[in-house]
Amino acid sequence: MGTKGREVPRVVCCAIPLASTSGKVLVITSRKRQDLWVLPKGGWESSDVTLERAASREALEEAGVRGNITRFVTTIYSPSTTYHFYELEVTTLDKDWLESRERKREWVDYAEALKRVAWKTELAQGLTLSTLAPRR
Repeated sequence: MGTKGREVPRVVCCAIPLASTSGKVLVITSRKRQDLWVLPKGGWESSDVTLERAASREALEEAGVRGNITRFVTTIYSPSTTYHFYELEVTTLDKDWLESRERKREWVDYAEALKRVAWKTELAQGLTLSTLAPRR
């Protein structure tokens, strides 16, 4: 069963934390596999009200990132999950945050970010549609 026991796919909101002026993306390590890098993402909760707020909340919890959602990027469908991607222009980084003892974070350029998240197809697809991606 593609929905992992759920009747409908899980709704996941993903932030692409950017520093547009320097052309950098903030990536974080996975909690489950510390050798793998991801973008902040997580399930939408009804208390979030909007998908954008969920992406912002996940960025704060997982990466200690504060900023503004500046752009909807894309929605990607898989059998078990619907991913909604948003660019988040970072204004500040908290020194201590909810998952700071479970994750590392690092600013990297677009090419390096794409290389690091390539293991997770949906994350790579979302990143390739960001404003930092080279124009085709």
